Amino acid sequence: MSDEIIASDQTMFDGAQIVADLNRLLRLRTTPIGMKMFKTRAEMEAVPRIRRPRDIYTTDQIVGQASRNGWTVGITVEDLVGAQCGAVLGLHPRDEEWLTGERMVGVWYSTAEDSAAHQDAMDVVAFGQYEAMAVSPLAAGRLDPPDICLIYATPAQMILFINGLQWAGYKKLEWGCVGESACADSWGRALKTGEPSLSIPCFAERRYGGVMEDELLIALPPKFLPGVITGLEALSGNGLRYPIPQYGITTDARAGLGFSYAD
Repeated sequence: MSDEIIASDQTMFDGAQIVADLNRLLRLRTTPIGMKMFKTRAEMEAVPRIRRPRDIYTTDQIVGQASRNGWTVGITVEDLVGAQCGAVLGLHPRDEEWLTGERMVGVWYSTAEDSAAHQDAMDVVAFGQYEAMAVSPLAAGRLDPPDICLIYATPAQMILFINGLQWAGYKKLEWGCVGESACADSWGRALKTGEPSLSIPCFAERRYGGVMEDELLIALPPKFLPGVITGLEALSGNGLRYPIPQYGITTDARAGLGFSYAD
């Protein structure tokens, strides 16, 4: 697997239409956003209507400013609170100090060995390729197109999203969980591999990034989203749609199953 971001071949990505379709089919309550890496700070700062932080943040907060407030925000490593956030984006090296995870010993992990194993397990963008990153609502079209899209959803919405992703060209999807620093499971892994990546947002994402208790996060390149919409439309036509109606745990199942599976 390459450490290079696998660029989308979606040259005519219509973020506004994608968001409209996702909201119609899944009733999302959080703004779908895009994330893009930039080789230079100047390229990032050329994004229309970009905001630059005046304070020091976690990457979770920057992502939250886009997904919760609808802002377009750009950062360099100097805007981030520590090496953990920067390393996931490839803006800080996975150097010897970072790999020890020393600050997490006794906080998140029992021993120095556990903490180091956690750091080693994280999926991150290779250091030295980029100087900056920006996030922005997909519907705004300012990242033209983004490297990846970030979509927050409830478990019920998320499984239907994944069902749509698997409608055509089926592939079993497998992910991991590093625990704390779960941004490595979502945007870190998606940027690194170019593959859809689901995560259970961690304590820091919920405390600092505004992620709700019942939200999951999927990160994926924009080229996957038109197929997700096609799949969701097809599933909806089969009666498999959101919200998922409760059928009843003591009701004869044959009538309900017959609607979707009858010849």
